Amino acid sequence: MTAEIDGAPPLSDRTLDDRDIDVADRLVHQIVMLMRLVKRVAPAYRAELETAAFPLLARLATEGPQRSGEIAAAMCADPSTISRQVAGLVRSGLVERRADPEDGRASLLAATTEGHRVLDTERRRRAGQLVDALADWTPESRGQFADLLGRFVADLQRTTEGDPR
Repeated sequence: MTAEIDGAPPLSDRTLDDRDIDVADRLVHQIVMLMRLVKRVAPAYRAELETAAFPLLARLATEGPQRSGEIAAAMCADPSTISRQVAGLVRSGLVERRADPEDGRASLLAATTEGHRVLDTERRRRAGQLVDALADWTPESRGQFADLLGRFVADLQRTTEGDPR
């Protein structure tokens, strides 16, 4: 059983050994370093496209029109944060509001032609940066890394949403 910290219940009933704690510490350190690097190397191509809004625009461009609440849930984000990002994207002409054909009171958000163009430019810039960073990796290693990172994010999301399995 894991110990409670400041009255918080343990996230898992598994017994943690020193190796578990060491791996967790190393992961947290690498995640923090990654977040810092992303902040440092992520200048927006356009002032209208703040770094945090990029995933929202990408989601709309690849998955089609959606409601704001649907986006917030899918992106594990607070609806007010998504609302603020949407407002900036609409002002920039990268996203537009459309009437929801299923509910006239609601609106759907959709990437505009300009939004698709900006997204394509930004995706190519980011891909170039990652290709440079992973230049010494084999294509198989790059694919494995992407798959493992995706698995880690999905599992972390699952456990933080109360499905410890």
